Amino acid sequence: MNKNHYIIIMAGGIGTRFWPVSKKSFPKQFMDILGTGQSLITQTYKRFAHFIPEENIYIVANADYTELIKEHIPSITDEQILKEPMGKNTAPCIAFASYYLKQKNPNAVCMVAPSDHLITDEPNFAATSIKALEFAAEQDGLVTLGIKPSRPDTGYGYIQFTKDPIQEGIHPVKTFTEKPTEEIAKSFIESKEFLWNAGIFAWNVQTICNRFEDKLPEIHALFNEIDYQSENSIPKIERAYGECPNVSIDYGIMEKDKNVFVLPSHFGWSDLGTWKSLWDVSVKDGNQNALIGKNTIAQEAKDNLVYANGDKLTVISGVENLVIVDSNEVLLVMNKDKEQELRTIVNEVKQKYKGKYN
Repeated sequence: MNKNHYIIIMAGGIGTRFWPVSKKSFPKQFMDILGTGQSLITQTYKRFAHFIPEENIYIVANADYTELIKEHIPSITDEQILKEPMGKNTAPCIAFASYYLKQKNPNAVCMVAPSDHLITDEPNFAATSIKALEFAAEQDGLVTLGIKPSRPDTGYGYIQFTKDPIQEGIHPVKTFTEKPTEEIAKSFIESKEFLWNAGIFAWNVQTICNRFEDKLPEIHALFNEIDYQSENSIPKIERAYGECPNVSIDYGIMEKDKNVFVLPSHFGWSDLGTWKSLWDVSVKDGNQNALIGKNTIAQEAKDNLVYANGDKLTVISGVENLVIVDSNEVLLVMNKDKEQELRTIVNEVKQKYKGKYN
């Protein structure tokens, strides 16, 4: 393994789209949502440990999740958990980790990835990631992994790439497009010039810090001035998060940069971003029902997802295309095609019940 290779795992999200099972106190990344016996964050850690030294695996998360992280990854040290005082989107998260690692190892080459994605072809993922890291080590460029699309999905961002590669399997990026309409998504698929944006990146720390200085100077000024090994670093980190803008790395840097490259990839990826995406990847019965839970029965029902905690018997009959989630405290029943409305539901519940079920 290369001692200069690092991974920054972003684990600060609260997984609102997997409510009512995922909550602020116990978000999606700590759940065994696929029934494998391992949480998503544990799977992510082990996936990267195959090709990155374990001491070079860092997790950025809200300070409130520190003990949960240690519970799910017992081998991780305090130093490897970079504690955010508050959530401020992906650009501040990545800046915090990047400036920290730049001080620790100026030669660091980093991958950045979410903690809660599904990847089924791990050997191919490892080979693709190593290729991205090796390219990023030699280039003043930003690298992203793009997923070859299987359908015109309107829930993903898209990356347009040039036909001619800069080297085998690596293409310059033309444009980024956020969540297009179905008609536009279909045209993207037909053109064969677009990939899904997986939100997985690679770069060397010098390059990404230079991009922050150029594209997001306010964030650069706040995080660059901190001595991360000093005793008074915590109040300075708190100040940086309090003052920095809430902006994503895609909007703040990737979409504006002229030196971005993409590796068209296929390694069984899903962002597991919604209940419908869980239905997509789950084992189904003969009527396309995904029944997740110890005691579930479906009769004359089709295309449903049932996710039931505990020992309660759940029976569905004569229904189709539903998401049914029983979290003991909350029972959610909604049309699978209406899942984009879940955020509105969560906000209404939060207001009406003063956060009791959030």
